Amino acid sequence: MSDKPKVRTCLWFDGRGEDAAKFYVSLLPDSRIEDIVRPDPDGPALIVEFALAGAPYMVLNGGPQYRHTPAASISILTKDQAETDRLWDALIEGGGSEGQCGWLTDRFGVSWQIVPEAVPRLLGADDKAAAGRAFDAMKSMGRIDIAKLESAFEDA
Repeated sequence: MSDKPKVRTCLWFDGRGEDAAKFYVSLLPDSRIEDIVRPDPDGPALIVEFALAGAPYMVLNGGPQYRHTPAASISILTKDQAETDRLWDALIEGGGSEGQCGWLTDRFGVSWQIVPEAVPRLLGADDKAAAGRAFDAMKSMGRIDIAKLESAFEDA
């Protein structure tokens, strides 16, 4: 019986998948490369299996037929502004681009959501008017600013 997870998210790349996987596992604790499949020992990886914060992923260097879209993204729940900023900066470095409401695209074309724990807490609050103010504030942000969200939530 295999110790490998039965279900794994697969990300399709056109040749840079191994670089992406190595970069991604450098970002979060409990992340690691688990296996690399190279049909040609001197060639690029065809498959890279890795865990990102314990969640199983797989990279397939399948060619140029398919591109990443924001319709599929990796979401990271961050504990505070420092972690939010560290991940945001690392993921947009080297050619990534900022999106809106905590979304970004990394230099490999993969979409990410960097979501501080405060976001679901504030937006899901029983005080719907305060939650609405926080949501309106978030809509004007790229990178989430927790202090600004909390300030908007508290403003009556």
